[in-house]
Amino acid sequence: MSKQELELLGQDADGDCCRGLAAAPLDEERAGELAKVFKALGDPVRLRLLSMIASRGEGGEVCVCELTPAFELSQPTISHHLKLLRQAGLIDCERRGTWVYYWVLPGVLDRLAAFLTTPQTAGPTA
Repeated sequence: MSKQELELLGQDADGDCCRGLAAAPLDEERAGELAKVFKALGDPVRLRLLSMIASRGEGGEVCVCELTPAFELSQPTISHHLKLLRQAGLIDCERRGTWVYYWVLPGVLDRLAAFLTTPQTAGPTA
């Protein structure tokens, strides 16, 4: 497996956390970056894979040998879905012998959640 330089989701060029969706309109570049993430999450298999990996907790790893039996899909298909999650900057992996181990990149889910969170305002309630 090749290691790719992944941009940290939700950070601007200065390394600061980005403002949420409701704070300001997205520019074209940022919208394109986030669209890749949401496209990766838009598939039920990839969403389940991410959930299985993330449920190991921070720093937890999952061997591909543990992921594949949970699906009625071939190993190459599972590997393809995992590759798309990696390309979206959600997970990373490392080969150890014949097996590949996956983990969620630190903070990526928190930054995605923060981006989607709207600030609470004191206004009219329904």
